[in-house]
This record gives sequence, structure tokens and C-alpha cells, in this order.
Amino acid sequence: MTDRQLIIVAALTLLVGVGAGAFGAHGLKRIITPDMLSVWQTAVLYQLIHGLGMLAIAALGTRLGSPLLNLSGSVMFAGILIFSGSLYALVLTNTKWLGAITPIGGAAFLIAWAMVAVAAYRS
Repeated sequence: MTDRQLIIVAALTLLVGVGAGAFGAHGLKRIITPDMLSVWQTAVLYQLIHGLGMLAIAALGTRLGSPLLNLSGSVMFAGILIFSGSLYALVLTNTKWLGAITPIGGAAFLIAWAMVAVAAYRS
């Protein structure tokens, strides 16, 4: 992903994250259990943190000029889709097996941040 594409994806990810947070606080609060609301809030938190992470990666892209850095943004976005997406789906559908794929998204986050560190080290 180019820096520009990453900024666009990050901004849209953050937009959706804010909307999901509001939906959880105002729309879901009355219809799901407190435990499921906590799961929703975790999904929102990780989406927002890693959306900001993608913006930081895009900002560092011109400074470090590393293809590994660009790839880390894509891996981070995949992590958001898998981690937060599986938790959102779990809450909305009560399909418990979705929780089993959530760690794959978490691993993608770890890999993406490691890639950022390696890119910075190599520059």
C-alpha cells in the first residue's frame, strides 16, 4: 500500500471505529450483556489504536522509505479486519467459534509492529 492509500484506509478505519464505539455505547448497550459490551469495546479500542498506528506508519513512510514499512501497514489493516471484525461478528451473531480466529488478528498486530521496528532499524 502506498502512503496515500494507507492514509485513506486509516482515516476510514478510524471513522468506522468511532461509529462502532457510538453504536456500542448507544445502540447495543440495552440489548447485549455487559460481558458482550466489553468485547465490543475491546474491538473498538484495538481498531482505533491500530488505525492511528497506520497513520503513523504512513507518516514515517517518507522518512524511512522502507518497503517493509509499507507492508507493515497492510499487515496492520489485516489485523484490524481479523481481530476487531471477529469480535464485532461474535457480539452481533453470538457465534462463539469466531473468538477462535481473533488471536490471528492479534498476531498480525504483533508482526506489523515488529516490521515497523525492523524497518526503522534498517533505515
